[in-house]
Amino acid sequence: MSVAVVTDSTAHLPEGFAERHAVRVVPLHVLVDGVSSLDGVAMGPAALAEALGEHKIITTSRPTPAEFAAEFRAALDAGSDAVVSIHLSSELSGTWEAAVIAAEEVGSDRIRVVDSRTTAMGLGFSALHAAAVAASGAGPAEVEAAAVDAARRSSTLFVVETLEHLRRGGRIGSAAALFGTALAVKPVLHMSEGRILPLEKVRTMNRAMDRLVELSVRAAGTGPVELAVHHLASPERAVELANRLEEAIPGCGGGCVVSEIGAVIGAHTGPGVLGVVVQRAAGE
Repeated sequence: MSVAVVTDSTAHLPEGFAERHAVRVVPLHVLVDGVSSLDGVAMGPAALAEALGEHKIITTSRPTPAEFAAEFRAALDAGSDAVVSIHLSSELSGTWEAAVIAAEEVGSDRIRVVDSRTTAMGLGFSALHAAAVAASGAGPAEVEAAAVDAARRSSTLFVVETLEHLRRGGRIGSAAALFGTALAVKPVLHMSEGRILPLEKVRTMNRAMDRLVELSVRAAGTGPVELAVHHLASPERAVELANRLEEAIPGCGGGCVVSEIGAVIGAHTGPGVLGVVVQRAAGE
């Protein structure tokens, strides 16, 4: 049986990964001063950073059910027998809901939709692991299970220069209460139960990077791991962080992937964000 794997643009797969692993990507929408663009297609990280620097009004929205339905039909028309569609946390976006609506329209007996309860490469690793299982000839139930299991085994940590963008977009909830108006600190946050929650606050970005390394080592445990570093408009810091992680975590045999986040996630975190995704091996 041939199973197609679909995800969305917030997976922030490094360039070429989607094509190499036969993962279909449905972009979310980014609106800059009311003008809509597709995340990762017409609006990339550089354009987003420029728009944020010019203090333009930036909002985001999910793909429409019709866009998902078109992608599902395209996969089936191309010869796939079923589709497993894996998306960012339903606590953060209506993307999963839109995919569910599309699946019901196209045929829920052939389309399975997964709420990864995470985003960025936590979602990306989930899609890649599902694609690997699909490539082995597994059926849709096994591919779905691989996606769910991989997402469960990921830890996502990140630090932002300021809480302003997360607060404005309504993405931090209890984090706002914890940090209050103390925007001079560098908040360290993580994904937990599908939501963005605070871990601690530090005074400088250098200390924040130290904590990202320490927390990543703790999350990695003793087994083999895959690692990813995300950033927006901070390539030097991202490379430095990746190098430090590779030195500190000997189990990352394949090295650390560095990927700049796209416009949708970047609009809510702002320039200067640094993130780490630790993907533990099965059984860890």
